[in-house]
Amino acid sequence: MSNPKPFRIIKREIRILGVDDGRFTPHTKGDVLIVGVVLRGGGWVDGAMHTRISIDGLDATEKIAAMVNSSPHKRQLRLIMLNGITFGGFNIADIKKLHELTTLPVLALTRDKPDLDAIREALRNLPQPEERWRMVLEAGQLHEVTCKGIKLFVGLAGLPLADAQKIVNLTATMSCLPEPLRVAHLIASGLTT
Repeated sequence: MSNPKPFRIIKREIRILGVDDGRFTPHTKGDVLIVGVVLRGGGWVDGAMHTRISIDGLDATEKIAAMVNSSPHKRQLRLIMLNGITFGGFNIADIKKLHELTTLPVLALTRDKPDLDAIREALRNLPQPEERWRMVLEAGQLHEVTCKGIKLFVGLAGLPLADAQKIVNLTATMSCLPEPLRVAHLIASGLTT
């Protein structure tokens, strides 16, 4: 996994699954909606899927993998794009394990560089803080990419940085945020407002 295999060709209509969580009340018990939206490149919605994960739980990786693997869209997907690695508070998606479970490359994108010291401190207030911290560290180095002159940060599993940069640029058609994530965010937020 240290030398991810580059795409032979990145087609304009590459099918990408964008994943984001819905709104929830922090520091509560319960679950949160996770929405996955299949887009062809940055323009056409081909499908959607959903699952639920525990708020501040430890089930994001397995639930997202099961959602992907059980989808009729799985065979056409070429990449999973996550809106960060934390969902439903601090339910952390282990991007390397998600890559292994789905056999798809994973790109976790964030607009702001995370403050790792603040994250580690916040994790101390949750069950199994060391396991959660391990998943943050396992996500590996954050890489800077630029889209429309804006700096973004990506964590990668099974995907070279050069391909990640091309895919971000290709799919960011309406703003600096790639369409798979923008549409997943809109749907997840709309369904939970």
